[in-house]
Amino acid sequence: MRIVVCVKHVPDAQSDRRFEDGHMVRGEDDVLNELDENAIEAAVSLVEGSGGEVVAVTMGPEDAQDAVLRALQMGADRGVLVSDERLAGSDAIGTAAVLAAAIRRIGADAPVDLVLTGMASLDGMTSMMPAALAAQLHLPFLGLAHAMEVRDGATAPVVRIERSADGFDDVLESDVPVVVSVTDQINEPRYPSFKTMKAARSKPLDEWTLEDLSDFEEGDELDQPLSAIQVMDASARTRSSEGVLVTDSGDAGERLARYLLDEVK
Repeated sequence: MRIVVCVKHVPDAQSDRRFEDGHMVRGEDDVLNELDENAIEAAVSLVEGSGGEVVAVTMGPEDAQDAVLRALQMGADRGVLVSDERLAGSDAIGTAAVLAAAIRRIGADAPVDLVLTGMASLDGMTSMMPAALAAQLHLPFLGLAHAMEVRDGATAPVVRIERSADGFDDVLESDVPVVVSVTDQINEPRYPSFKTMKAARSKPLDEWTLEDLSDFEEGDELDQPLSAIQVMDASARTRSSEGVLVTDSGDAGERLARYLLDEVK
């Protein structure tokens, strides 16, 4: 089975964040998106059991290769970084378009059976990208899997997931190829050993620009913004005062309500 895992390099939740020219500065204290570790673990476990290849792919600045390297340390066989200055500030739709183009190029060598992602990125937390990626690839989408298995089908392997969403417990199936997003309940990601961390340095890690992706060969395509959302301005929010401390003597709720009403006015 050939599996592509989409990963993301995100700002460390514990680090200070800052903006420049309306965009968050990337590459400072960034780490692999924690929720993507579950997708990597799921992919590597499937390949260990049945054979195949795991390709980790990301889009971002050059420093984002650290996220791919982490995936290689966890057992992925190959990594791909799509890095291009024109991608700065891309939203979920633009990111999905670029990742889909990268997956199509990866699939030109041999068919991709399964695309795995985490349930969300811890910087944006929109959870939109996995479904948008499936739409770009014209593939079925099975989202929020907390359990997953692959079994033989009549004509192709079948992916079966269990998920809990909107108050319902679902069991969904699809023939491959298919896009699946997994939650942090699906497994316990492995911690790389020194041996696997050293071995990761010798695994192939390719870096592509938009020109390397067939979807963006036409100059007209590259002249158009890839994002549906354009950020006009962004700035860090600062607290205007130290706040008001209210000691509850039985009427704190009323006092809070009056305060909120006064602020609205």
